[in-house]
Amino acid sequence: MTVDAPILEALGVNKTFGPVHVLHDVDFRVYPGTVTALIGDNGAGKTTLIKCITGIYPADSGEFRFDGRQVKIHGPRDASALGVEVVYQDLALCENLDIVQNLFLGRERIKRGLLDEGSMEQATRETLASLSVRTVKSVRQAVASLSGGQRQTVAIAKAVLWNSKVVLLDEPTAALGVAQTKQVLDLVRRLADSGLGVVLISHNMNDVIQVSDRVCAMYLGRVAADVPVTPATRREFLVELITAGRSGEVGIQGNEVTL
Repeated sequence: MTVDAPILEALGVNKTFGPVHVLHDVDFRVYPGTVTALIGDNGAGKTTLIKCITGIYPADSGEFRFDGRQVKIHGPRDASALGVEVVYQDLALCENLDIVQNLFLGRERIKRGLLDEGSMEQATRETLASLSVRTVKSVRQAVASLSGGQRQTVAIAKAVLWNSKVVLLDEPTAALGVAQTKQVLDLVRRLADSGLGVVLISHNMNDVIQVSDRVCAMYLGRVAADVPVTPATRREFLVELITAGRSGEVGIQGNEVTL
């Protein structure tokens, strides 16, 4: 379901590292209830853009808007306060801790000076149930005992536990088998169907076509195209945008971008 007004906008974003101009006047929009795939070759600027959005890097210029109002993002806490959460490729989970401990790591609930284990367990079960996760036997399982797909599920649950409105997923199906990939993609779709704005960073064009509503393709630090995914969208079209910055009449034409 695509809603006309974007929940998150990055407008005219530029970023340089010394003499290297990494992002060139990048416009990027995320819509509630929509999966937006962010694609591009290595070095295209995807990670830098996400780190600017989440406050890890300060943008040199440009502005950010959330729910239609201009916001200042000075660090990751500012992004989290807005409702923007990131699931990085390394998942950032502690294998020696169980699912509940991972979900509340650094944000533990305290009652009368002690950990409120019952409340945290209940919230964990409710979050997993809201995502229709049925593959986890116990919320007290150690993360070390989980499969790759289950770990990805826990990392996503950790992101949505805190009333997030936008979830950024960095290569969520990398190194997963076929069954686990389907499990994660189904979860990505459910996140969007629940009203969240979802950003999927992926090099797998089959996954992108299967689960995404829109695609934003970056090429050498610029947005080459921001287009809807339709039944007619071909893998070859997306690959051309990634590798050449254009496909037919869509993309960067000389110094111009035609969408």
